[in-house]
Amino acid sequence: MRRLTLCLLALLAPPAAASDKPNVVVILADDLGYGDVRALNPDGKIPTPNLDALAAGGCAFTDAHSPSAVCSPTRYGILTGRYAWRSKLQSGVLGGLSPRLIEPERLTVAQLLKNNGYHTACVGKWHLGMDWRLKPGKKVSELSIEPREQVFNVEYDQPIQNGPNAVGFDYYFGISASLDMVPYAFIENDKLTAQPTEDRDLTMFAGKPGRTRKGPAAPGFEAEGVLPELTKRAVGYIGSRAKANKPFFLYMPLTTPHTPVAPSKEWAGKSKLTPYADFVMETDSAVGEVLAALKKHGFEGNTLVVFTSDNGCSPQADFPALLKLGHNPSYKFRGHKADIFEGGHRVPFLVRWPARVKPKTTSSELVCLTDIMATVAEAIGAKVPGDAGEDSFSILPALGLSKGKPRTHLVVHSINGSFGVREGKLKLCLCRGSGGWSAPRPGKDDAGLPDVQLYDLDADLGEKTNLHETHAGTVVRLTKLLDEWVEKGRSTPGPVQKNAVPVTIRKK
Repeated sequence: MRRLTLCLLALLAPPAAASDKPNVVVILADDLGYGDVRALNPDGKIPTPNLDALAAGGCAFTDAHSPSAVCSPTRYGILTGRYAWRSKLQSGVLGGLSPRLIEPERLTVAQLLKNNGYHTACVGKWHLGMDWRLKPGKKVSELSIEPREQVFNVEYDQPIQNGPNAVGFDYYFGISASLDMVPYAFIENDKLTAQPTEDRDLTMFAGKPGRTRKGPAAPGFEAEGVLPELTKRAVGYIGSRAKANKPFFLYMPLTTPHTPVAPSKEWAGKSKLTPYADFVMETDSAVGEVLAALKKHGFEGNTLVVFTSDNGCSPQADFPALLKLGHNPSYKFRGHKADIFEGGHRVPFLVRWPARVKPKTTSSELVCLTDIMATVAEAIGAKVPGDAGEDSFSILPALGLSKGKPRTHLVVHSINGSFGVREGKLKLCLCRGSGGWSAPRPGKDDAGLPDVQLYDLDADLGEKTNLHETHAGTVVRLTKLLDEWVEKGRSTPGPVQKNAVPVTIRKK
């Protein structure tokens, strides 16, 4: 039986009445490693006082995972409660000009909460596609980052269709995709706040050569100003809800510490480590400002706050420099962003809800970011329809707040579309190597390796010993489970659903 360390939590209040439903704030860091949070990695060298305080104020999960090792598919999973490989996006990420990925009529967390009386806002990086007005006869890439020759194919002065406002958000402010993708401009609801009349790029990593993709940019738009502006907008949004007589949902997908690694002048050099470490500290400070706003306006006690990351740390953080200084963004895990290994998808996951959750607790229960939909639904007394949230389990049982069954299995995905299946302590990877960017890399240095990998994470957290030969029956059983979840269109109990496109379980 899998060893568990349950959160020691108390039911400090009965289920909330409609007028007392909790506010919900989900803060999603971009490329922040598990080992970057001091509360999860006591040996970490980067100070994260605000995240540490958030962990101390609630429950820190030690076995939480993004459904994908890269960003767009994870964001799809967060908002829909569904693995992104069931959609059209089965490998890679979208670009800044890609059309909307979330299918029409698909329920999102935002729409679920809006249907239940919430005001909803998204402040930050979207990266799930939106329908830009294209110039006559022009096109943009649908399921990948657009090439240079496409970046001016858009009528940037025209309203955007099918963005965040179309999937349940009353208000949106942010950027279309990653901060190293065009256009370099802010969007408010369905319009750019300033026209991208310039053609330029940004510094990729402070103090080093290397530039982002060149393309349309608004005058005055600079990478180091984005996180402060998003923070100001989020804090302002919280303040605007102080006099409103309805609960709110704030989804804040940060742009940091993803490249461009561009700490503001206030934070440059503060870590005395590297610019990436400075950027992590600035990210931590931004979270602190949001938490302070909740407290200032009297929302702290009955606000469910979730902080997490969309995948593991990117190698662009400069692992060699950080390791030399004694800091490992991937903690004790193998690999990093893009990989099927734990470093690609095991992420920080901190939950605070003072009205219900006892502080200073931890849990080793298995959690996936797709679980946010079922969790908030149960927290407000709503039901997820049978045709939504197909891969979402509520974490309230793991928090001791309900009697349901916690998640016992998980499917993870690498950047090239390789699958991993987790059940209890066992993890099966249906590929020869990382499925991502670390060695052994797909098609580069994985020749001659076995087609599958099986690891016992209790005994081998670093995924060093492949057990596939001595546990062939387990390989067959876990592969069959994955086949069943693919065929059924869901991994949770409920009616059979159709995947958007045929799903191939590839072995790479």
